[in-house]
Amino acid sequence: MDSKRLEHFKNILLTQLRTLTEQVTDDRAAAIDSADGDAKDVVDKSQQDVNQELALKLGERASKMIAEIDQALLRIEEGSYGTCDRCGKEIDERRLEAVPTARYDAACQEAIESEDGTDEHISTL
Repeated sequence: MDSKRLEHFKNILLTQLRTLTEQVTDDRAAAIDSADGDAKDVVDKSQQDVNQELALKLGERASKMIAEIDQALLRIEEGSYGTCDRCGKEIDERRLEAVPTARYDAACQEAIESEDGTDEHISTL
């Protein structure tokens, strides 16, 4: 992949990284604010607990996505970005446009999901 295309994908990843970092910060702040609120009754307290748990789970998911973006940026620096970790073939740029953190080409991704019997689309990209 030429340097212009690598720069394009790096910019996409950095934009996603900034957005997710802000989201994680906001989600954690919301969870803390929710925990600090005064619940007037059991129903309010229950709703607070649900909101806090949801905010934390969203932050957890965003944190995992941040880690995947960091790995993709590292692959760009190492010169292995766009190459399938499993078979070594080049990952189609259309796939990278759709999923810039992809570590596998479409065929290997499908094979991995079939072997696992799961659809770990996000975590194995």
